[in-house]
Amino acid sequence: MTSASHAGMALSEIELDALLRRLNLANMRRVYRQVVSCAEQEQWSYRDFLALLVAEEVSHRTQTRLQRLTRRARFPYLKTIEDFDFTLQSTLRISLLGSYLGPDFVTEGRSLILHGKTGRGKTHLAIAIGYRAIQNGFETRFVTAAQLIEDLSNAGNKGRLHEVLETYTHPHVLIVDEVGYLSYGPDAANVLYHVVNDRHIRKRPMVFTTNKAFVDWGSVLHDSDLAETILDRVLERGRWITLDGPSGRTKHLKSETSIAPTSTGARISGKPVPEYPEPTTGRVWSDETTPKIYGTGFQPSRPGSDRNPGASPRVVMRTRLRRFLSPSE
Repeated sequence: MTSASHAGMALSEIELDALLRRLNLANMRRVYRQVVSCAEQEQWSYRDFLALLVAEEVSHRTQTRLQRLTRRARFPYLKTIEDFDFTLQSTLRISLLGSYLGPDFVTEGRSLILHGKTGRGKTHLAIAIGYRAIQNGFETRFVTAAQLIEDLSNAGNKGRLHEVLETYTHPHVLIVDEVGYLSYGPDAANVLYHVVNDRHIRKRPMVFTTNKAFVDWGSVLHDSDLAETILDRVLERGRWITLDGPSGRTKHLKSETSIAPTSTGARISGKPVPEYPEPTTGRVWSDETTPKIYGTGFQPSRPGSDRNPGASPRVVMRTRLRRFLSPSE
């Protein structure tokens, strides 16, 4: 390029800004003046100057895409795999989830069912896997089972099932949370099957969380045959992982609720319990169902005894106790 042609290509800042706008280089428009100043002061080469501008633009677009896809995913909150406490689990390790954290999870159409009681971290892991898919450049959609079934049921009643179905079959990754937590309408299995079957054909991964065992999905979805078909398609290229351990939500209560009762009884007066308490009057039954009075210094006579022959043990007990407690006697 000659000096004359170079002079002819000189652009004003307004003209350069218009060209960057036309190329949709929004971040480059924002930072190029600062980068030019640094390049002049530190005497960068043209190559280094261009490389930095391009790298800044790519980084900005990547971050913008990540934020946009995260909003579209409709997560109830954001969790990452690094936030999950694997020490609460007896069998689950991060190595078991390795294949669900890379691009192969999406490209190979793998699926996953996370099963366990409430508070075990099922939703946390599902969101973390979905967010990692977004970081790998894939689109994710999060929805509860109740919301998905209600949405598709209403669409079916209005004749818009196939239109609304695209909402759940288009994203690369679909997360269906809380299967079995709430009751569903009679067509639950039918509408869920449409989603699962379509995604299975397209080899698009699904992640389910549930508190119900494999055999209970039939009663949850009101159709045992369709429930078995749904699980068969999900698990063909997927896994069933059960989370155990204590609830992560109530682990902070463990120290408050595990206080062992003391062996000594409490006194309302606040006085300490004596080390060797004196016996108190109380009634216990012997193996022969004969009442015994402890702490009174006597035992009742049995039937046929010397003092009251033929009297029942209860009559003898009452008579002697009355005599014992009466000061006149």
